Amino acid sequence: MFDLLIKGGTLPGGSTADIAITGDRIAEVGHIDAPAARIIDATGDLVSPPFVDPHFHMDATLSYGLPRVNASGTLLEGIGLWGELRAVATVDDMVARAVTYCDWAASMGILAIRTHVDTTPDHLRGVEAMLEVKRIVAPYIDLQLVAFPQDGLYRTATGRQNVLRALDMGVDVVGGIPHFERTMEEGAESLRDLGRIAADRGLMWDVHCDETDDPLSRHVETMAREVTRHGLGPRAAGSHLTSMHSMDNYYVSKLIPLIAESGMTAIPNPLINITLQGRHDTYPKRRGLTRVKELQAAGVTVGWGQDCVMDPWYSLGTADMLDVAFMGLHVAQMTHPEEMARCFRMVTEDNARIMNLPDYGLHKGAQASLVILDAGTPTEAIRLRPDRLAVISRGKVIAEKARNDSRLTLPGRPATVRRRHPSQA
Repeated sequence: MFDLLIKGGTLPGGSTADIAITGDRIAEVGHIDAPAARIIDATGDLVSPPFVDPHFHMDATLSYGLPRVNASGTLLEGIGLWGELRAVATVDDMVARAVTYCDWAASMGILAIRTHVDTTPDHLRGVEAMLEVKRIVAPYIDLQLVAFPQDGLYRTATGRQNVLRALDMGVDVVGGIPHFERTMEEGAESLRDLGRIAADRGLMWDVHCDETDDPLSRHVETMAREVTRHGLGPRAAGSHLTSMHSMDNYYVSKLIPLIAESGMTAIPNPLINITLQGRHDTYPKRRGLTRVKELQAAGVTVGWGQDCVMDPWYSLGTADMLDVAFMGLHVAQMTHPEEMARCFRMVTEDNARIMNLPDYGLHKGAQASLVILDAGTPTEAIRLRPDRLAVISRGKVIAEKARNDSRLTLPGRPATVRRRHPSQA
């Protein structure tokens, strides 16, 4: 007898299947006629692997308005506000906010998150706090921590030392922010340094790279070279890459093949990139998003990241990766049916690939983590951002919501009950 059986769900590829779970693993996928301790009827509902967020800032989340609101809406003012907050925020403050966010995210089906942790201050309270959060949420969320020198690896006296301290404390991924170094050359040298550290320690590498409107910020070129040099391949990710939206096409025609050759991945963050970038423009205003479709056409794995929820950089946010995909679809103009379906994969399978998550997916032997959505297809899920009827993490149902059907009583017509997605009314 199985522990859990999900009956009749529609998989992202369009097929219908039952999914049987034993312990924390998927035991069978197909037509299953067998008893189970619990059966969930998912007929007509989309059953998906869990959502994955490969780029977030959990030490700052849910701090909007502290110490005050970002009046200009710019990246630099947000960094300044965070610099004030990190000086006074306690470990308990950061743990409480981050765990609250994780619980919210889990209820929305996000079961894996990569969060950047500021290593600039010598006290490293943020690192201490996020290591504790990782311990608390470990039973239901895979949390990766990035040692992130927010103010630059070399721009502060102890910047490099603190990154190494954080890694020694147990942080999982090497970070970086080359465009925040004092000079272009120091930015390039920081990438050479960080690439060696990641390679020597056998760690993944995720860099805030060229998060600027400056078309001459070309650090991703150096990063791709170092990824190739050290053979890091898909263990390395370039986050944001927004300067690419301002680069001339001739240079990009050289750059994208170098990125593809390296095997590195890319993580644009559409909600935040479209909000923060282009603030110095009058008209036309730049979109602030990297060249998503062009990178994908070259074979680069590109995933959507969330980046921020209610913090010094972003006043909104719902912990919903479908909101991220919805914005990305619009800003990248990915409106062909195949492109819209790809946007769903970008917040599930592609993001899992970026985070190098083992045993991810809806196949026999995979980790039994999945989401049942009140939608019929991946594209419909992006359009509606529907309720999560059930979230299952490692074989356990951790969140449930009753279906919210609407009862219509229209003049001259019998009362009807319509499900939220009209394709299954």
